[in-house]
Amino acid sequence: MSDKKKPDQVVYNEETQEYDAYLKPYATSVGAPIITVEDTVTWKNRSVNKVNHKIKSRYLEIKAEYEKMVEEYEYNKLILTSKFSFEPIVGQVYHLYKNNKNENFLSIIAPNECNFDCIGSFYLDTELIWKKVE
Repeated sequence: MSDKKKPDQVVYNEETQEYDAYLKPYATSVGAPIITVEDTVTWKNRSVNKVNHKIKSRYLEIKAEYEKMVEEYEYNKLILTSKFSFEPIVGQVYHLYKNNKNENFLSIIAPNECNFDCIGSFYLDTELIWKKVE
């Protein structure tokens, strides 16, 4: 046999000068296993659905957290722009009211002890952020 011609059972690529049986999409000998292409469409669809569900769930969590933060900001803005003549103590509950002149004011008097229009009850946490008391 010459170096130029290989036997038929040998898979040799003349162009690249390599043995490339491992690259072929088909069996290259009688003893080789049958090569079947797997159907990956169902796996891909399942994966896409899982990823979409996970991303949507995370988006809804972030959106709810953002809305909570905006609500907290609005309450803090409302309280800090209201009138009060004392220094609030951290951890104490205060009540926000609207007076006859339609102005907001903060008080330590509970809603059942006065007849002002109560907006809500709030406490000052350790980070000096006002939290609404439910």
